[in-house]
Amino acid sequence: MYDSAFNRVEQKYLLTEEAYENIKLCMQQHMIKDSYQDEEFYQISNIYYDTEDNLIIKKSVSKPTFKEKLRLRGYGVINQDSLVFLELKKKINGYVSKRRTQITVREASDFILYGMFPKLQSYHNLQVLREIEYFLNKYQVRPALFLSYEREAYYCNDRPDLRITIDRQIITRRYDLDLAKGIFGKHLLEPGYYVMEIKTNQNFPYWLNEILNKTHSYSSSFSKYGSEFYNYLNETGGNPSCGLNPYLKPLK
Repeated sequence: MYDSAFNRVEQKYLLTEEAYENIKLCMQQHMIKDSYQDEEFYQISNIYYDTEDNLIIKKSVSKPTFKEKLRLRGYGVINQDSLVFLELKKKINGYVSKRRTQITVREASDFILYGMFPKLQSYHNLQVLREIEYFLNKYQVRPALFLSYEREAYYCNDRPDLRITIDRQIITRRYDLDLAKGIFGKHLLEPGYYVMEIKTNQNFPYWLNEILNKTHSYSSSFSKYGSEFYNYLNETGGNPSCGLNPYLKPLK
């Protein structure tokens, strides 16, 4: 059975190739890869939902004390009948809560676009579906962004709360917003950059703080969706209130 709820602090780091290699070398002495990870990286694809006027992402990039978002997440090759995760993610004062249920791509589309509550199956979590239904009644959302990346994931044997993920090859698009249509679009980062996320509900271990200091890796408010949104506004003549993209240097 999959975990349907997560509560933790998540800190993000934008890494250069050199910092990534040094951190990875150190991590391998203290952590091991997730058991389901056969390859060095595995593929994650997401659909993010927002209102017609992008209200949810606008709230998010304004850095409020509370924010929430809805996404559909799948792994590997996906079709309309693939089981994926519909996730409601909330962040309150830096503390992240995630609720999710399995669902097929087809069921998710019917639920979000047409208000058809899924016919309950063994893989559904009814309570989470009800919470998402409340969200859908609160916001009139539609598919807004496809976002995909390759992920490397580690966990700590003696610290089950500690998990580290590293993402690369981040690809986005604002058309053909269907997980079953495949992976294509624009690259969000220049080659040689990685996004690392440290997820825990305790303090960092000494060895982790040490390697972060040695590699001059500092926590940032980097957001994949937020970064794409700033690029989108700049490309379409929008007027982001913070000016240039605050998450990373403009792409060359």
